[in-house]
Amino acid sequence: MSEAGTERPDPRLNAYRTDLADRRLEGRVQAARFVAGVPARVAAGTASLREAPLDEARQGSELLYGERVAVFERKGGWVWVRNEADGYVGYLREAALAEPEEVAATHRVAALRSYLFDAPDLKTIPRATLHMTSPVAVVDRHGDWVRLADGGWLWAMHVAPLRQRETDPVAVARRFMGAPYAWGGRSTTGLDCSALVQLALDACGVACPRDSDMQEASVGTAVASLDEARPGDLLYWPGHVAFLLDGGRILHANGYHMAVAEEPHDAFRMRNQSKIGDVRTVRRVPLL
Repeated sequence: MSEAGTERPDPRLNAYRTDLADRRLEGRVQAARFVAGVPARVAAGTASLREAPLDEARQGSELLYGERVAVFERKGGWVWVRNEADGYVGYLREAALAEPEEVAATHRVAALRSYLFDAPDLKTIPRATLHMTSPVAVVDRHGDWVRLADGGWLWAMHVAPLRQRETDPVAVARRFMGAPYAWGGRSTTGLDCSALVQLALDACGVACPRDSDMQEASVGTAVASLDEARPGDLLYWPGHVAFLLDGGRILHANGYHMAVAEEPHDAFRMRNQSKIGDVRTVRRVPLL
């Protein structure tokens, strides 16, 4: 409990230290100074969000091109930020950021990944690799190419309007099959169990928190028991989440395969019963 008598804000989602804190937390936490977050956007294909401003620090999450952040501190080549997409807080290399665009995002990357070019010419060297669900601001189209507000070009068939959403999160998650497991990752080149769920639901227009415990507490509606679960439901264990599939199989990013993989639920249970026990929560996400 804080001195104000309220529960301590989750530091994963609230920017505060003893020396500096988000102005929105004034009165809830103690800090020497409170500041308003300065808007910025991620200009790299991906940006590693660290738990401390150190190259050797553990990755807490990963930000994608086009995501907006609030910057609370710039120091020594690092920035302390909150990702406006899911609220996650951490440290980025300053070089990954740029000034926010005046144009709001209009589309998202719908392909698994796509190159961002400096010209509408596939023979040019790509500026960056963008990943599925990355928000982009399209300002013009020339033939098979779309131009973004920052001057970059994407293949038009690799983007979709924000209002156009996928309808099956399991089908989206299956597109990540074989992608390597990466603690804190949120991209098609590496992701963890909760990121797979977050990205699959986001592609379907369902807002989803970053970590599995946050999802377990808030995503969709609770199902009474595993006996009542059906394909497409989310299964939660302490620190882990998976999609339930037909035939008693599950789909998840996991450290045993070090990849996104499908396997029988019974096989997972046999390996992990002594470590994390049985399914603790089942949640169902009704789609629009």
